[in-house]
Amino acid sequence: QVQLVESGGGLVQPGGSLRLSCAASGTIFGIAAMGWYRQAPGKQRELVARITSGGSTNYADSVKGRFTISRDNAKNTLYLQMNSLEPGDTAVYYCSAGKMYSTIYVIDYWGQGTQVTVSS
Repeated sequence: QVQLVESGGGLVQPGGSLRLSCAASGTIFGIAAMGWYRQAPGKQRELVARITSGGSTNYADSVKGRFTISRDNAKNTLYLQMNSLEPGDTAVYYCSAGKMYSTIYVIDYWGQGTQVTVSS
């Protein structure tokens, strides 16, 4: 089993930056990808960024060019560097980890979430 704990959220002014961290523990072996999702009030949870075990990344169009996902395998930690933050980025951000079942990717684990608020 895998446990995920996010940190680094907070209040930041528009145009500012934050770096989120996700510390993973437990049975990490077999994880095919990790990612960041977010959920704003009244909105559906959406994928922000994802990175596979091979290092491939993809981003939501709304954050492309502003956010960067990365990982430190030695520390079992996932990061999300968020620059040029906008009020629309305000949400609870969740770390996730999943595995491949045949050809199907399934998110098996979620962190507890960390609040990011972008406001002046």
